[in-house]
Amino acid sequence: MKATAETPDATPGTSDATPGNADAEAESADSTPGAADATPETSDATPGNADAEPVAAGSESGTVVSEAEAESGARSEAGPAVPESEDAVSEAEGRADTTTDTDATPGDASTEGSAGGAVPDAGGRRRGWAAWSGRVRVRRAAWRDAHPGAASAISVGITVLCAALVIAALVMPNTLVGLGPAKFLRIPSEGIVAAAVALALPRRPRVVLAAVFGIVLGALTLINFLDMGFTEYLGRGFNAILDWSLLGDAESYLEDTLGKTATVAVSVGAVVLVLLLVVLLALATVRLSNLLARHQRQATRGTLIAGVVWITCSSFGLQVAGGVPLASDRTANALELKARQVRDTLHDEAEFRKVAKVDAFGNTPADQLVPDLRGKDMIFTFIESYGRSAIEDPIEAPGVDSTLDAQTKALAKAGFAAKSGWLTSATYGGSSWLGHSTTMSGLWVSNQQRYRTVMASDHLSITKAFQKTGDFDTVGVMPGIQKGWPEQSYYGLDKVYNAFQLGYQGPKFSWSTMPDQYALQQFQERVHSKKPADGKSRMSFVILTSSHQPWAPIPKMVPWDQLGDGSVFDAIQKAGNKASDVIADTTKSRQEYGKSVQYSVTALSEWLQRYGNDDTVLVFLGDHQPIARVSGNHANRDVPISIVAKDPKVLDAIDSWNWTDGLRPAHDAPVWKMNAFRDKFLTAYGSTPHPKKN
Repeated sequence: MKATAETPDATPGTSDATPGNADAEAESADSTPGAADATPETSDATPGNADAEPVAAGSESGTVVSEAEAESGARSEAGPAVPESEDAVSEAEGRADTTTDTDATPGDASTEGSAGGAVPDAGGRRRGWAAWSGRVRVRRAAWRDAHPGAASAISVGITVLCAALVIAALVMPNTLVGLGPAKFLRIPSEGIVAAAVALALPRRPRVVLAAVFGIVLGALTLINFLDMGFTEYLGRGFNAILDWSLLGDAESYLEDTLGKTATVAVSVGAVVLVLLLVVLLALATVRLSNLLARHQRQATRGTLIAGVVWITCSSFGLQVAGGVPLASDRTANALELKARQVRDTLHDEAEFRKVAKVDAFGNTPADQLVPDLRGKDMIFTFIESYGRSAIEDPIEAPGVDSTLDAQTKALAKAGFAAKSGWLTSATYGGSSWLGHSTTMSGLWVSNQQRYRTVMASDHLSITKAFQKTGDFDTVGVMPGIQKGWPEQSYYGLDKVYNAFQLGYQGPKFSWSTMPDQYALQQFQERVHSKKPADGKSRMSFVILTSSHQPWAPIPKMVPWDQLGDGSVFDAIQKAGNKASDVIADTTKSRQEYGKSVQYSVTALSEWLQRYGNDDTVLVFLGDHQPIARVSGNHANRDVPISIVAKDPKVLDAIDSWNWTDGLRPAHDAPVWKMNAFRDKFLTAYGSTPHPKKN
């Protein structure tokens, strides 16, 4: 400080407030005697110099006080103001650099250009920006001086909000069921460790690390939200390797359900919220790290106390309301679980390829495949979201059970008998194609990567087994398919009718492109009523979609001879519920889901009574349970399956399965994993295993 006092141009109350340390000033003064006069460039560049600052700031009054001086002015009367931390030093050094950049005589052309804003060169643009930012800093400092109480309250409020945001992100659960006030009243170990690291680092590494920490925390929070959505709809968490492609399907579902305008608004809003979340968390962590550095002694003491408290709470198992542990390591556990999931996913992909190459019927000759079903009119039908909850849930079951019992009697009157059991689906709440492929392939196809592997393989599907015999014409009716479907080859289908090839001119029913009754009538007219060429039999693969969420509006049965091109459904669709009303109400969703299943079962059963023949064999089942909000948070993955035929030999062949008579399986009927059905079905109807090994 002695050297500073000897500086000729030193201004009282300014030299000590200079955002730099005293030693550096002393060194400068000692090394350059008379620095103020002999080296004006150096003197002008010194932060806080009264002559240089007005030029840098471009102030109208011609006298500008730096932000550091404005903040410390009130302290200068009491004595020399010492910078509180390295942050203040760095901030002021940044202003010093700005002052140097703008140092020029009043008549200098480049400086005048900066003030006017019309500067062709990059350097001029930088000086213009520096002038503008200088004015902003000055006005902000002036406002702080004029309103010290409000400025202090705003600063404290922002800091509290930053801390609350970071803590909430650190302890946030990843399920909607887990949300609750108690979960946000915990002490996050990750926050304590981050504070300790921030206190030990120099400024630049600290700021960079804090920003990275905030960005990573924002990404983890996003994954938490995705976990919530996937658990709510698919009964499982988000897979960071496989599930990004499903977001496109979700967008298509929203467009079909809510319309294009609402979907665009939701999509844009989601992107903005994600970016805002990441940016806010990064800014919050940087602000908090700066606060720790400015109050290093108090922050160190607080961090040590927090660490001791966390260890004590963890050791003694202290809990807040609801049995929630007070000591939290939620984020660390989440990172570990996601890392393990990535590792397991990559490992599973390689292992599943090996499994898919092993096939008990892979080398079975064509004449030894389903010999007991030759000459039959085979139909495999999936009913969308037809799950066990439809038959056993107290809200959904009464209507569905009465429908199943009534249709069992109606089928018996038409000469048909049925047996029913349970299969445990490989999927839940959505991704119907996983249920279809698991049933048909005999492989447990539980994720998108496995699905791609199966579709690219030659693993024998039930439907392809019929094609392989050479005695069946194979056809698919897929009203839910609205684009190319390369899976046709894997399923061994000679012909596929998609949503645009069934002649429907009526309204869509939310996601479903057409009512099941219409799809079945078109199946009858285009396929079932026509005899296959060369005296072959036929195997049909039909997917019904009217029971797809959001179950609003729901079609109603109309006389079969009045279906026409589907226009008859216009009035029914307009009179139905709005999807947005049903989605927002859990009880109504459950009620409407049950009604949709009743409609699909009725349409299929009536079609069979009306058009089935002595050789018809119908196998129908659900692909998965409805979403958790409808089936329950702890619902299993079971779906009902039924086989219906007039020929008693068809049902006698599965007598050892101990399935329930009729369309409604008993509560204690056998439950198999869905992938077990293929081998049991092929074996029951005379197929001889000839394994294909890896």
